[in-house]
Amino acid sequence: MDSTAFATAFLGLGSNMGDRVAILQGAVARLQAVPEIRTMRTSRFYRTRPWGDTDQGDFLNACAEISTSLPPLGLLDLCHLLEKEFGRTRGRRWGPRTLDIDILDYDQQVRSDEPLILPHPLAHLRGFVLVPLAELAPDLTIRGKRVRDWLAAADTNGIEPWKGTANDNQARNM
Repeated sequence: MDSTAFATAFLGLGSNMGDRVAILQGAVARLQAVPEIRTMRTSRFYRTRPWGDTDQGDFLNACAEISTSLPPLGLLDLCHLLEKEFGRTRGRRWGPRTLDIDILDYDQQVRSDEPLILPHPLAHLRGFVLVPLAELAPDLTIRGKRVRDWLAAADTNGIEPWKGTANDNQARNM
């Protein structure tokens, strides 16, 4: 019997460069192939306007719920590795990117030290995170409020489900 402890984590994924659909689908496939990730569910893809630095193209965003045996910093390392594999270069803050993967929540842990702040310090303020996250976990508590409550107060103007292609939203059990 496997005695490895698994944590539930929520990831935010986004892309606004290249073939955004293929990049997000590829990132989801790569995450599903990681042995330390036991199950995974993904939200639909959403077309969203850029946030922060608005002088760039629209994003496709999604969220994923995973069950993982990776510790928080190990999961962060994996996210950075996948971003690099998909051509991410770090330049201007909130600038265009081929792939962005943020850890939004890791087993409801709270930590305020770099390089990983949990829950994600801006997740509760971003409609492009809250819309797909509410699809997966509307009752998840972030910073003292449920995702559905943060979403009710968020600016969701311009966020719409992506209709360009279908994506598999089923959980994968290993």
